[in-house]
Amino acid sequence: MASDSEEDYDDLDFENASEGEEDIDEDILDALEGDLAAAAAAEGTEGEEDTDSETSDGGSDDEDADEEDVNPHKDLERVLTQTLQETAPQSKPPSPATESPLAPDAPPPPQVENRPPSPAQLRRTKIVSGIKWPRSFTVEAICAIPHPCATHALASSLCMTHLITGSDDGYIRDYDLFTAVNGKVFLTAPQRQHCGVIEGIMKAGQIRCWWENALPSMNPDGSVGEPSLYPIYSLAMQSDALWSLAGSDQGHVALFTVRHSPGRLCHVMHGHRGPVSSLALQHDEKGFFSAGWDGECLHWDLNTGQIARRFSAHGAQLAAVAVRPLYTNSIQTQWGPGSEFTVPMRGPRNARANSSGGGQHSNGHLPKQEEDTKSDASYDPLFDEPDAADGEGDGPKLNPFGNSAGHQQPNGQNPGRGAIAPKGAPPILDPATYAAFSPDLLMTAHVDGQIILWDRRVQTPGKGVGRLWMSEKTPPWCMSACWSADGSQVYVGRRNGTVEIYDVRQTGRAASGTPKIWKTLRNPLSSGVVSCVVAFPDGRHLACASTDNIRLWNVAEAGEPDAYGKMKSGVQFKIIPGHHGGFVSQMLVDPAARFLVSASSNRGWHGEHTKTVFVHEVKHLW
Repeated sequence: MASDSEEDYDDLDFENASEGEEDIDEDILDALEGDLAAAAAAEGTEGEEDTDSETSDGGSDDEDADEEDVNPHKDLERVLTQTLQETAPQSKPPSPATESPLAPDAPPPPQVENRPPSPAQLRRTKIVSGIKWPRSFTVEAICAIPHPCATHALASSLCMTHLITGSDDGYIRDYDLFTAVNGKVFLTAPQRQHCGVIEGIMKAGQIRCWWENALPSMNPDGSVGEPSLYPIYSLAMQSDALWSLAGSDQGHVALFTVRHSPGRLCHVMHGHRGPVSSLALQHDEKGFFSAGWDGECLHWDLNTGQIARRFSAHGAQLAAVAVRPLYTNSIQTQWGPGSEFTVPMRGPRNARANSSGGGQHSNGHLPKQEEDTKSDASYDPLFDEPDAADGEGDGPKLNPFGNSAGHQQPNGQNPGRGAIAPKGAPPILDPATYAAFSPDLLMTAHVDGQIILWDRRVQTPGKGVGRLWMSEKTPPWCMSACWSADGSQVYVGRRNGTVEIYDVRQTGRAASGTPKIWKTLRNPLSSGVVSCVVAFPDGRHLACASTDNIRLWNVAEAGEPDAYGKMKSGVQFKIIPGHHGGFVSQMLVDPAARFLVSASSNRGWHGEHTKTVFVHEVKHLW
């Protein structure tokens, strides 16, 4: 009877039915009920073990005794459910996509876990989301932070909650920017005199804490001596203010905590042989780049604290290093032509061709002869290259990068003679070389005026590197350079009071196949050296600092004709009040363009400076 009942159970397997899907026919239930009762009577003498094997796991002896009086319909349904569950996987054919008869024990494919964004990612998205950029800005100084000495470097968190300054006295100071701006603490009379604020009402800074940039020294007998203070020449901060990096005048980079246990020294990285002039974090903040006076740019891995790569060119002092923004080369495809992220290339073709020269005008106000006269007047025998007639620059020069460095811009245009290539410098970028570059670029600015682009994905020495064309009339002095917010341009501040704008787009309507000078912004002759430049996050405005003050330029409209084809007359920049009478070491603009912070120092070079850090409020004009 038991075998007959098993055959009946197998017949039910073809029904592929379970509870909740089909109702079992009453006739089949009546027929099976008798078979089940007979099978239970025949197997009742076999003992408790056989009974437990047919019941569900985890049952007790008392439950087994009670199950003898269970309703046969419920018992039958339980047995059928258990039988179907046991036989269903065996009767199911293997799927060629997921299962294999040869590998029955193969692990299931991993499931992708959709993790929610972290609080840090939510904060970053909230800061930059939903921003509509205005037509223009107006910037006013609202807060002054006096310092006892020159301030070489600035750094802040992404939301500007933490603002740290690095000074020549070896101290790092952390300020609460929003408490200072929204508070009612104003400068005292001695502070106003120290900051040079004579008129108006200026708020004072609110300091959180400060710590020393000190390293323990070793005595000759091996004991630990008193820590020595080192001036801070460069700073960088993690976006959530968890840690910061400080580059000193002795070549080391120190890692400090900021938000929790501020000022605790975690690690010291030694690699440069002189002052560390600039620091730049990677986009993932797992590494950073350091530029030094020894002419080397080092790529550091923060997971190990070791040098991952060296970027060495011709040995000139490095003034700045910057990583190209993330969304480079996707502006026109993502936002469409003519959007707020696309800088228009307007004007007649001959005007655009003339504006590509390094020493030629783009605003239509100065003729070329007058400009050349001013460039000759700014000649400095200490820094400027001698004339080619001296025999030093006859013929093309060979360099270790494998190409000859000529004097003409390699884009098919003839804007004039280029500057003589320094010994050991990489060649000028040509269309064939630049077409193989990836969007992941690193820019280094040298004191001798050379701007070099590095393809970070190329590891072969001498490959994936090239310098930007520079006119022979351009004085060899560059203290600051930066990327535009969309990564399509490079802004370079020069010693003759100009800002050269290089167009480095590789694709799109305005791309020419190789970086070229798009236009030149010229400050008044009395403004002095352009010591610092910073790009606004809208991709259209630029702040450049000179000895007299800071100016705000609309890069997209400067030197461009109006709707009637006429050149705009008058001053094409705005004065940003606050700073005056010295070099500006660094400027910061938050991602939402709400605040601009400026510090003053000569960064170790010759020049005047002040002892004040100004916080400016940026107002949007629609």
